[in-house]
Amino acid sequence: MQAVSLDDMRAVGAYLSGHFLLSSGLHSPNYLQCALYLASPAAAEAAGRQLAARLRGHAPNLVMAPALGGIVIGHEVARALGVRFFFTERWEGVMTLRRGFAVPPNARVLVVEDVVTTGGSTREVMAVVEGQGGVVVGVGAIVNRSGQENPFAPLPFAALLEVQIPTYPPETCPLCQQGLPLEKPGSRR
Repeated sequence: MQAVSLDDMRAVGAYLSGHFLLSSGLHSPNYLQCALYLASPAAAEAAGRQLAARLRGHAPNLVMAPALGGIVIGHEVARALGVRFFFTERWEGVMTLRRGFAVPPNARVLVVEDVVTTGGSTREVMAVVEGQGGVVVGVGAIVNRSGQENPFAPLPFAALLEVQIPTYPPETCPLCQQGLPLEKPGSRR
């Protein structure tokens, strides 16, 4: 049973149609604004519990997520697992830990994101974990729109919602060719 469906997203205005610039740099006719879904504490808690249940067996002792999109769901997964939660953020264009966060040596880290398209931000977080001596034991997301069952193989991966939404490189985007205005709803601008 899925904790999140496209109908759930539509009901709260989180499934958008138009012409969007994704954090990955790709363009898309649809956008999932998970922040609107997670604005309900009950929905955020339920999603966090379900994602935690799917990844608990990998025994993480820390959850880490990229700011801004992964913070709420990452925190809820950590709460459901009973472990600490840290978030990374971009500093001068580079994903990093700040605010006194430091990965303990050999920490077993679960990386959590709101939406995975190319997996770029998630991989940047993974690099931070590994650069500080931690071990990434799995990856979780609310939404997988990558088109791959597991974009992080061989690591374990779980998503609450799998969607097939087209993406386009800017140079071949049919929405650009139609002259539709480009919206930038993500956190990376």
